Amino acid sequence: MMEEFEQQKAEEVKLVVTEDMRSYLYDITKWAKFLSVVGFVISVFIILAAFSIPALVNSNPAIAAQMGQLGASGATIITVIYFVMGLLLFYPSILLNRVANKGKQGVLFGDQENLNQAISNLKSLFKFWGIVTIAIIAFYFLMIFLVGAGMAVA
Repeated sequence: MMEEFEQQKAEEVKLVVTEDMRSYLYDITKWAKFLSVVGFVISVFIILAAFSIPALVNSNPAIAAQMGQLGASGATIITVIYFVMGLLLFYPSILLNRVANKGKQGVLFGDQENLNQAISNLKSLFKFWGIVTIAIIAFYFLMIFLVGAGMAVA
């Protein structure tokens, strides 16, 4: 019985990372770093806009009129919407930055733990965007349903 277990264990296939794969992973880390920096910059601009646009709307009613329903809803709603948009971009940028840093360490120094953490952060990034995508699709279906219900009433 013990011999069978040892034989099965010996037959386990280990994952092999080739030099081509290491090169691809290293390229991924460079692009992940670039995209994370761009994401950080854009999210900072969006968060700054969250606090700048309401002041602009309050000082000039014509701008509020141009913004339609959003401008009519008030400065607080605008601040909250833009702030949430900035945070929704900031979180994946953090994950991409972690992928870039940990992945680079893992590839360059053959550090299995850092490579594991990089792949874990990549999984979290895809899970985040998957959930956001599902939420957007659900929102679109809800809007289509509400518009259809509104047309049926009218």
